[in-house]
Formats: sequence, structure tokens, C-alpha cells
Amino acid sequence: MTVPKITIREVNALREQGELFQLLDIREEWERNLVKIDGSLFIPMDQLPLRIAELDKTDKIVIYCHTGVRSAAVTAYLMGQGFEDVNNMAGGIDAWAREIDSSLPLY
Repeated sequence: MTVPKITIREVNALREQGELFQLLDIREEWERNLVKIDGSLFIPMDQLPLRIAELDKTDKIVIYCHTGVRSAAVTAYLMGQGFEDVNNMAGGIDAWAREIDSSLPLY
């Protein structure tokens, strides 16, 4: 299965254009406490199976983690659960902090 991905620049453009989509942060709580992208929904990866009802299968969802590895796995999982428009944010919050919002701390 090929996991759909979206670049950080494409995600930033969607935000700037006001397009409606759910930005999903699946990192651990300690990571979220260090840095987050404003407006994102926080559901840690290990809690997702229990909290999947919080997501709408028809919404556009962009998933991010630290560098894109865990979010790729979650994207594949959600696709397997019948979600129609899910994308892994390539590079994760690390790339976001380096290229989009340099005010965010790196870890």
C-alpha cells in the first residue's frame, strides 16, 4: 500500500488559503508539550484505536509526527479503517519548524 503524503509547503498553503482539513498530531504527550502546530488535534498514536470516533472518515486529514515515520504508519492504518482522504505530512514537525515556522523549537 502506498501511503499518500503531502509536503509541509502544501500543508502551509492549505492553511493560508483557509481550506478546511484536520491536522492530526499523533506524537507522545511529552513531544506535544515541547512544540505543536497551532490548531492541530492531539491524539497520541497509541490512543488512536480507542479514539478513532473523534475523526470523520470523510474529512481531509493531514497526520504529523516528529519526522514522518509514525505518521506514515497511522495514515496507512486510517486508510485501512475506511478513511477517504488522509495524508502523511512528510518531514513532520521537524521540517515544519525548520522551513515554515522557525520560531518553533527543534528536538
